[in-house]
Order: sequence, then structure tokens, then C-alpha cells
Amino acid sequence: KFLSQSKDYAAIEKDIVSCLRSRHNQDLLKFSYWPDPKLRDGNNIYELRSYHLKPGTMVEWGNFWAKAIRMRDYKHTEAYVGMFSQIGELYNVKHIWCYGSMEERRQARESVWQTQSQWQEIVANTVPLIRKMTSRIMVPLDISSTK
Repeated sequence: KFLSQSKDYAAIEKDIVSCLRSRHNQDLLKFSYWPDPKLRDGNNIYELRSYHLKPGTMVEWGNFWAKAIRMRDYKHTEAYVGMFSQIGELYNVKHIWCYGSMEERRQARESVWQTQSQWQEIVANTVPLIRKMTSRIMVPLDISSTK
């Protein structure tokens, strides 16, 4: 509501509209088994993994990831937030992971494959549920509270 009444926002939107090719919105809810997002200290990077699931597979996905999140978060600091779509593109899942560096990301990912025997089973059961998957590395701006 605030933005719709803001003259500054309206001016910015008017200026950038000619630069946009497309825009979409989503309403996402947090998975209950993911930890609550917390502000992090230091300079971190974030990985946004987007999973576009096959219709009808969200419950199955959630059941596997309720187990997987305990294995995947090897230092108990990587898991930032896990969400799923309610409005917009449905059967869309977002996982955001926080790492101190790309090297720390590599170590975390290798660790789960080497130390968690159930991880391979979970991956084998969740990959068939996915239609499309993307991964993006995000670096917070200096003014961001998520650094």
C-alpha cells in the first residue's frame, strides 16, 4: 500500500518501465522445517536455487527436504530460507543458502555428499520431481542488512 501511494516510487517506476521487457510477481511462503532467516555477520555470498517442480509434487518434495535440510546444513549456518509459491508461478521452490565464500560453498556441498549416506537417496528421489532448476550467486550491496 505504501508504494502505491509514493510519488517517488511512481517517478522511478515511470523512468524504468521503458527498460523492462517483462515482470512477474510471486507470493512465497516459508517451509516450516527451514530455520528462520537471521542476519549474518561478515561478507557473505548467497546462492538462490530455484526449482520448478512438476504439478502435484510439492508434498513429496517437502517430505524429502524436511529430512534433507538437517543433512545439508553442515555448519548450521548455510540454510538461509526455503520458500514455495502460493501465487504466481505455482510449484516453484526457492532455497537460499548463505556462505562466507565460493570456497566455503564448495566445501559444504562436497561435505554432504561425502558424509551423509542418505543424501544420495534423497537426491535420487527429488530430481525426478523437477522440471527445471537454476542457481544464482548473489552478493549483497554494502547497504544490505544481509551481509
